[in-house]
Amino acid sequence: MQILLIEDDPQTADAIMAILRAEAIAVEWAATGELGLGRCGDNAFDVIIMDWMLPGISGIDALARLRSAGIEKPVLMLSALGRAEHRIEGLDGGADDYLTKPFEPAELVARLRALHRRTTVQARQPVLIHGDIELHVRARTAHRAGKHLGLSPKEFELLKYLMENAGEIVTREMLLRNVWKLNFDPQTNVIDVNLVRLRRKLEDGFAYCCLETVRGRGYRLMAP
Repeated sequence: MQILLIEDDPQTADAIMAILRAEAIAVEWAATGELGLGRCGDNAFDVIIMDWMLPGISGIDALARLRSAGIEKPVLMLSALGRAEHRIEGLDGGADDYLTKPFEPAELVARLRALHRRTTVQARQPVLIHGDIELHVRARTAHRAGKHLGLSPKEFELLKYLMENAGEIVTREMLLRNVWKLNFDPQTNVIDVNLVRLRRKLEDGFAYCCLETVRGRGYRLMAP
């Protein structure tokens, strides 16, 4: 596994690199968001570790530029900001996972390995199809009946999870845990907002909406 670490604090960077190298994980360091963005297109990296509070361009802004450029390498965001709204902002902004400082070395390594495994599985199954909906995992594009659906990173992950569980009821707890990577309900309407946006894009130009709300239970993707 090859890691790109974007972290401005030399002591923190040294500590993380020592942790990874002790696990035989290769890692390269970029001290600013600008330097990190210059390296992110390098296919040698399997996972990117991105600090939120970087000098110049912040980690959250660097992540937005990364995703808008079509670079979909998995990103683990590191931050001392541990409140639920910060985690949601980072994950909704395109991060694949979020880890607050300080952290346990073993948890950092476990999360990186999980991201790498997930990416490897996606590479083996690059296309998901459900009815007339087609989702290209590696390209991170989605179509319905040949029509492109312009999805945000979180809408893409939401549709992907619903397609992986097509026909089954998916609860809010399942979405929080598997799409937002949260083990608790932050008592916000973040799920509802993203589901409304996704449903609108799935419905646009089509007579049949395949995303069903099951009152009191959750949501279900039906066959179009």
